[in-house]
Amino acid sequence: MIDRDRLHAIVREAGRIAFARWPGAGHALHSWDKTPGSLVSEADLEVDRFLKRELLRLLPSAAWLSEETADDKVRTDSDLIWLVDPIDGTRDFVAGRSGWAVSVALVSAGRPLIGMLAAPARDEEWMAVAGQGATLNQAPIRASTRTQFAGARVPTHSLPKDDADLVAVEQPNSIALRIAMVADNRADLVATLRWGFEWDIAAATLIAR
Repeated sequence: MIDRDRLHAIVREAGRIAFARWPGAGHALHSWDKTPGSLVSEADLEVDRFLKRELLRLLPSAAWLSEETADDKVRTDSDLIWLVDPIDGTRDFVAGRSGWAVSVALVSAGRPLIGMLAAPARDEEWMAVAGQGATLNQAPIRASTRTQFAGARVPTHSLPKDDADLVAVEQPNSIALRIAMVADNRADLVATLRWGFEWDIAAATLIAR
């Protein structure tokens, strides 16, 4: 069985490393487009290196898949995979806004077993273990029970006229945080034109489920 306290400490430290580079706390940061429209910063890479070293020490039998690491197809030979986005919501991170999080999930046979988000700029730590509920800052959370579409809260910057029966709430750049908002009854649904990749949503979907 994995040492959850050690995992919690690793992901929390990854958040601290990111926060120490966050422009919102007054720190200088170098960032660039790794591909057109895909932003990365030196903090993404530093957090990625830290997580890869520490998580593989924690569970050496697991393979590795991260947004900021070249994919090694040897991962397909393993039933266990660490699925990581070192900073989900890099645009908010680089702009000094708080809508970013470190996202870590342990996945087996395509299903997340453990998911954790560290969002130190928001003083939030989310964790879920499959079949054992989810917590925010170690307190249990419950999702929305809304059954009517009209009046549903959705994270967005603005609503088109056709959706005037919905309610706009805060939209972090991190899609993981938007999904977690549903888990914590701050939103009723998430709508997006681009779901992103497995590392964007693995931890958050377990938290929501």
